[in-house]
Amino acid sequence: MHISWKKLAIALAILPFVVVLAAWIGFFNVGASSGHWKITEWFLHFAMRSAVRTYALAVDVPEALPRHAIQPAAGHFARGCAICHGAPGEPRSPVVMRMLPQPPDLAGTVGEWSDAELFRIVKHGVRFTGMPAWPTQERDDEVWAMVAFLRELPSMDEAIYRDLAYGERLAPPAGAAGALRQALADCARCHGADGLGRGPAIPVLAGQSEAYLLESLRAYAEGARASGLMTMPATEAKPQFWPDLAKHFAALPTMHPGVGGDPALVRRGREIAEKGVKDAGVPACLGCHGRHDRSPLYPSIAGQPERYIEAQLGLFRAGKRGGTRFGHLMANAAKGLTDDDVRALAAYFSLSAAPSATGTR
Repeated sequence: MHISWKKLAIALAILPFVVVLAAWIGFFNVGASSGHWKITEWFLHFAMRSAVRTYALAVDVPEALPRHAIQPAAGHFARGCAICHGAPGEPRSPVVMRMLPQPPDLAGTVGEWSDAELFRIVKHGVRFTGMPAWPTQERDDEVWAMVAFLRELPSMDEAIYRDLAYGERLAPPAGAAGALRQALADCARCHGADGLGRGPAIPVLAGQSEAYLLESLRAYAEGARASGLMTMPATEAKPQFWPDLAKHFAALPTMHPGVGGDPALVRRGREIAEKGVKDAGVPACLGCHGRHDRSPLYPSIAGQPERYIEAQLGLFRAGKRGGTRFGHLMANAAKGLTDDDVRALAAYFSLSAAPSATGTR
């Protein structure tokens, strides 16, 4: 049978109106109970995988995944991802199994994707699937931490996963209400019951001023300080509990300064901390952070993990950290730091003793 180009053109012109009419009369069944047609399911997965593969070509993959940061990523996974994807010892619920499309068990499927593709999916999500984008688009470091966690997930047993994701139980203060106990337990997942942090990517909260901790919680919850890992627990804690959380961790004893490190690097870091880098417009760090009479809104850097300090200085330098009242001061101060300066300051402050903050004004 011969079909003329004219007839084909007419058919193609009419086709969109036929599709709209079919949609208008309710021909297409949108119920999740019956599933997609096989051709529809194939096409949707084909389109999704092709898009991820193509957009992943533009992803700059680090030389090594930040496996030192998988602990906070595990905490986030337990809080926001395991409900759909399951986790070791936590199977997906029957309700999730009826979703369309069904969220995959990542422990069994993560190997199908490259690091760049996983980054693309975690950061940007996938439309029409219920897979959300990362809570902030400004923190690629957090997204890479999640990719590192996902790479470890297939080899985790229940005990390892639960230790990473939940940690030890935090003994609540006397008289703490149920919601406050839960908020403290959420904090302890990453920051530990002692407030000293459970890994090199996690800050020490113990001994920080109440004012600074309260200001930080507010900034996270309001989105003024970007963090996909912190926004959810800060928001779920609710503003009425922020003062109690800040008071609890501020009252915990700080840790003793560390030992070791590269002596030359530490010396360089101390020089910058005490004198700054005049030619680059970098002021002396200790002029604000090393004084006993400093503003309680200035955090104590001394004794923080080296990796954490390095990451935060990098964020300030890139203009991706702020939200608190004096954040702009640090953004300006960090602009003139080189990579070597950042490493030197991180090495020095991680081995320094922390001066106590003054008051909570």
